[in-house]
Amino acid sequence: MASEDKAFDREKFYQQAKNRATENKKFLERVKKMDPRKVDDAFHSTHEEVFEEMDCLTCANCCKTTSPIFYQTDIERVAKSLRMKPGDFVEQYLRIDEDRDYVLKSSPCPFLGDDNYCSVYEARPKACREYPHTDRKKMVQVTGLAYKNTQVCPAVLEIVERLKKIL
Repeated sequence: MASEDKAFDREKFYQQAKNRATENKKFLERVKKMDPRKVDDAFHSTHEEVFEEMDCLTCANCCKTTSPIFYQTDIERVAKSLRMKPGDFVEQYLRIDEDRDYVLKSSPCPFLGDDNYCSVYEARPKACREYPHTDRKKMVQVTGLAYKNTQVCPAVLEIVERLKKIL
């Protein structure tokens, strides 16, 4: 864990995210009104650039602080990979949140190893596969999610910082 702490300074990230929160929220509100194709092109190319430079395994803040939504297909796939019955998987690992979605009972994610590798990576939920959602189509529709993720993911914070210069 000590090498992870050197590679990713969690407190410094949180401070940067907090310092830029108001500006980023306003920027992403303006993005909603822009040409959706231009926004998608900018997000997608910037997403590619940032993820060529950043390694999620040095951080894993998403896995340490948030829970994906588990849909029925996710529950069945992860349960099968763990050789469990879906009902037992739900009982052991999940709860229903205020939006009536299945989410993890606890964080960090119980499938996250000390090395930041996921023990159910091949069977991980759709939300994990798609995180941080900065390469979706119709990004203008999910700017609120992008803003929320600037508070969790250093890559998303960096993507938004770069987009402020090009959009």
